[in-house]
Parts: sequence; C-alpha cells; structure tokens
Amino acid sequence: MKRVLLLIATNFAVMIVLSIVVSVLGLDRWLTAEGIDYYSLLVFSAIFGFGGAFISLLISKPMAKMATGAKAIDGSEGTTQFWLVQTVQRLAQEAKIGMPEVAVYEGPANAFATGAFRNSALVAVSTGLVESMSKEEVEAVLGHEIAHVANGDMVTLTLIQGVLNTFVFFLSRVVGFIVDKAVFRTERGVGPGFYITMIVSQILFGIIASAIVAWFSRQREFRADRGSADLLGSPQPMIAALGRLGQIQSGGLPDTVKAFGINSNSGLVNLFATHPPLEQRIAALQSRAPGAV
Repeated sequence: MKRVLLLIATNFAVMIVLSIVVSVLGLDRWLTAEGIDYYSLLVFSAIFGFGGAFISLLISKPMAKMATGAKAIDGSEGTTQFWLVQTVQRLAQEAKIGMPEVAVYEGPANAFATGAFRNSALVAVSTGLVESMSKEEVEAVLGHEIAHVANGDMVTLTLIQGVLNTFVFFLSRVVGFIVDKAVFRTERGVGPGFYITMIVSQILFGIIASAIVAWFSRQREFRADRGSADLLGSPQPMIAALGRLGQIQSGGLPDTVKAFGINSNSGLVNLFATHPPLEQRIAALQSRAPGAV
C-alpha cells in the first residue's frame, strides 16, 4: 500500500515539475497566448499516463493468468504441486511477505511473479521449468520471483512507466502545438501539422521511454538474482538455474509479465531487453560466491 501511495504522490510531483519547467521556459505564456490550456493538458497527460499504468497493475494477476493459461494450485493436486506450494510458502515467510497465490501453466521453461500488492501477489511456474530443472534449481527460480515481490518491483516499474508515460503524452502534444504554429502556420485551433507531429513525437518519445524502462528492468533482475541467493543462503542454486536456462529452450511470456519472468528472449537489441544476458547474471552471482576474488 505504501508503494501505491508513493505512485500517486509521484504523479502529483511529476505534474508540479512539468508545470515549473514549462513556466521557466516561458512555454506557459506562449501556449496560453495561443489559446491552449496547458494545465488541462497536464492533467490529461497525468490521467492517461499514470492511469493506464495503474489500471494495468491492478488487473495484472487476472490478466497474467488469462494470457498464460495459468491455473492456481493449493498443493492437493499432487506431490509436485504440494512441494511447489510449500516451497513458496517457506520462501515468502523468509522474505517476510504474505503468501502469494501459486499457479502452474503449460509451456517452455519460465516463471513469473505479478500483482499490485506484495502480500497478495501471484507466482507462477511453467510445466517446462518444473520438468527440466532439479528441485534445487526450481527453488532458486521461486526465490528469484519471491524477491521480485518482496522488492516491490511490479509497483516500482509501474511508477517508472507512469512517470515516463506522462512525459510522453505531455511533451508530444507540446511539440505538436509548436510545430503546428511555427512551421505549418496554423492560426486558429490546431491543424493537420499538430496531429502528424504529435503522433511522430509520441512514437519517438515512447521508444526512448521503453529503453529507460528496460534498463530499470535489467537492474531489477540482478537484484532479484541476489535476493534468491540470500533466501537460499548461497548463490550456487541460482547460478545452476541460470546455467540450465542457457541449455534449454525457455519460453517467451506475454508483455504484461515478461519483465518479471526468470528469462525473456528478445529479438530486439539489448537496449530494449527486459533481462540482462544470462552470462552477465551468472558472472554477477559468481562474484558473490565464497572465495570469489
């Protein structure tokens, strides 16, 4: 709940910062002179920027289960399911968070965690992961996902995405107004130049925002790997799990949860990858191993 309140507070802070920047640059007077209510534009940008990200966070659990076909388990389904639930419960207690909902879905090796609140999250693993890894390796993966929940990564990335969305919405429209008036010489209202420039600017700013979110996501993966090592008392199980992922075919996840999976293959350049290369993650963990130089 504290992180949700922080998200809302950040929303207001972003609006204040944007308002100050616009005033310092003198854009407020120019926009007002052109008949543009930039305060309303700020509110519009914040509502759509943060609102969309916040709603996505609130419905992340049902959407993730729907997208992957994950089925909740309580441990009564069989010995494997019982072990999964008991392991998640133990790790959650160690991490001092509420017991997450545990789910299993059909697919290649992967796992993910999602949810708006750290005490009512969802941790899901694929059948491919359970079948291709040892119990120690699966436990390490579960520790990684529990660390995501304990660290509040879902809310943190939503906050970052919301801040960037607000900037993208606001700046793309300001640029559109400027180009429409200065280049296309539209005298009243807005012309085609505004819409063309606004769409192009929103795409370009959106690409930059995606790269920033991806960078933060990569840093969170290193932290979740360390969290797994701390929960299990050694980095070796997580090192083994990552090594196993490099040997088998791991499955892609829907965009809504791929940032919180154990691994995410991307055809894009590393700049937009939500996960660091496995080799870098293993090297980071090896540097923490006893006796490492």
